[in-house]
Amino acid sequence: MWPASAVGWLTPRRLRAQAVILALCLWGACAVDFATPGLFDRAGNVKFQDFLPFYVSARMIAQGRAPELYDQRVIAAEEFQIIGQQSAVRLPNLYGPQVALLFVPLTRFSFPVAARIWVTLSLLVYCGCIYAVVKTCSSLAPYSAIVAIAAVAYPPLFHFFVRGQVSALVLACFTAAWLAFRSDRDWLAGIALGLLIFKPQFLVAVPLVLLLARSWISFATLAGAASAQLVLTWACFGLAVMRSYFDALSHIPRWIGTVELNLAPIQMHSLRSFWSLLIPWPNVAFPLYVVSSIALVSIAAATWKSSSRLTLRFAALTIAAVLVNPHLFVYDLLVLAPALLLLVDWALSNVRRRLSAPLFLLSYLACILPLFGPLSRWTHVQLSVPVFAALLWTLWRQSVEVSTPNGAPLLASPNSRVV
Repeated sequence: MWPASAVGWLTPRRLRAQAVILALCLWGACAVDFATPGLFDRAGNVKFQDFLPFYVSARMIAQGRAPELYDQRVIAAEEFQIIGQQSAVRLPNLYGPQVALLFVPLTRFSFPVAARIWVTLSLLVYCGCIYAVVKTCSSLAPYSAIVAIAAVAYPPLFHFFVRGQVSALVLACFTAAWLAFRSDRDWLAGIALGLLIFKPQFLVAVPLVLLLARSWISFATLAGAASAQLVLTWACFGLAVMRSYFDALSHIPRWIGTVELNLAPIQMHSLRSFWSLLIPWPNVAFPLYVVSSIALVSIAAATWKSSSRLTLRFAALTIAAVLVNPHLFVYDLLVLAPALLLLVDWALSNVRRRLSAPLFLLSYLACILPLFGPLSRWTHVQLSVPVFAALLWTLWRQSVEVSTPNGAPLLASPNSRVV
């Protein structure tokens, strides 16, 4: 009964107060940090630094220098020309040329202006996705103010904004997939998920889940959309550029340690980083990552194949994509926002279900624990990852209960004749 007691403490008033305080702290710190003039914040980092490789690559495409996109020395020289000094962190280009092509129109502006335009557009995409998902959640309607404040206070949004990342595009793909699945257009959902090939680490788990669950239409259109994107990119940029891109991806493990800071693992929230932080021996940590990934993909596939509600099945698919992702930073957790909204909506709609309280509590923890990622520097345990895994396990348990002939027992309501 302790999950129900904990959820009873999370009243709307307390949730609203926590969200307001968290939003003020995060965005107040951002305002103070970014209040300095010029390209650098108070900590000496480049403002919106992760957008710099996208801007540089787009400018090289505009100048007809696409064959140099994956020459990291050229990229470093171009970045040096923009920021005027050597950055503390190397910022290589690790995305396909089709991503850089998207930002070519922004090369007409200087880097600071282009970065501001991009984060503004990304925030609009984020707000649009949240709005589209909430519109499908009838039980969240009375709590629209809390949802709006919580969306602003969501820790991955803060990290995504200050880094200038492209996570909003990933979020848009998952949101489009949810809306398509909800409309019984599995083929369209597969296309939306296939577009994630521009960030291929998100397509480690999703195709496997769909394949094991025998969702043939979604799997086929996903594979077709991903292949079409790669073929069109090859047709636009040529074989040499694509070969350089795949070569850069295949050799990431060799030089990624010289690019990322030593504290990068504490900003990651997937099984790969979880085992790497917990166990200092790569020969042990990597097999554990593989074994645990196989287990969770199997659980997600069983949940997706079950007769459980689409709300829970889609949440399981999203959580599996996050957990199995081999290289997932905190800003990429933006994609969990729709899943968390859907889970809270289901919990509010099914308060008499035995697992509604655990799902609500785990969703709450999944929302706030990424904020405490830096603690893993000392504890060597990324607390968010076990919570994500527990969420997926609970979703599977719910699907098993639904599949049971008699179903899960409901708690008697106060008006029940039994009471």
